[in-house]
Amino acid sequence: MNAPLCTGIGFRQPHYRELLERRPPLAFLEVHSENFFAEGGAALAVLHEARSHYDVSLHGVGLALGSAAGLDRWHLEQLARLVDRIEPVRVSDHACFARAPLRAGAAPTHGNDLLPVAFTPASLDIMAANVSAVQDRLGRPILVENLSAYLGWADDSMSEPEFFNRLARRTGCGLLLDVNNIVVNQLNAGAGDAVAAAKRFVDAIDAQAVGEIHLAGYDDSGDLVIDDHGSRVHAPVWQVFEHAMGRLRGTPVLVEWDTRLPALDVLLGEAAAAEARCAVHEEVAA
Repeated sequence: MNAPLCTGIGFRQPHYRELLERRPPLAFLEVHSENFFAEGGAALAVLHEARSHYDVSLHGVGLALGSAAGLDRWHLEQLARLVDRIEPVRVSDHACFARAPLRAGAAPTHGNDLLPVAFTPASLDIMAANVSAVQDRLGRPILVENLSAYLGWADDSMSEPEFFNRLARRTGCGLLLDVNNIVVNQLNAGAGDAVAAAKRFVDAIDAQAVGEIHLAGYDDSGDLVIDDHGSRVHAPVWQVFEHAMGRLRGTPVLVEWDTRLPALDVLLGEAAAAEARCAVHEEVAA
């Protein structure tokens, strides 16, 4: 008996028609939650059609789970409504802050970015409270993703894996392990061996908490490596992913490609490459 598929791709507008006509074998499709908050319309109709053929994962960019200003209740209600409509296989968002008042006494403003939190007990308290509130409203656990971050905080007092492990234990949430983000951060930190450092990060994460893995391409053409999701998966990311699957076999995998979208067959080729690596570890386990 063949093992079930583990790999999905992002469901992006340029590929809507072709993907739904061809219906290639995929484990799931991922969409950005906020693109489907409207009451109706063509986008939501297409998502319902996709959901009739595939599992759908809702991946958000707007909850701002690390914000001391708390959650945007309107945003959370729109997400809850979408979850009820689509019945996604997973719901996820990022370990970031984005909401803060611009001046004392003002209502919080959303910065429209994924800004990194400090890895401190105080930040953990804030994120745990917000994650718990989201899970209570949705009636299900969510996954929280590690960021690609271009700065750090002087008061960091725990490692990033320790922060995520504690968050998962306190809230019952899962972790979305973005392997590309780990590699990008190690490259920007000037790690002598970015692949080895990224593997140590993976080894420090509680394997039981990981509910999904992300792969993507990055732009290393300048002084800073940018997590742009605009190219094929790079060799260092594949190396770390292969290592990760030794601990995380069977975990769903998403190939992200959000900018400079290629032909659908190119994206499906990346998914097939990920699927082949998953299959190797399933065979070893068997």
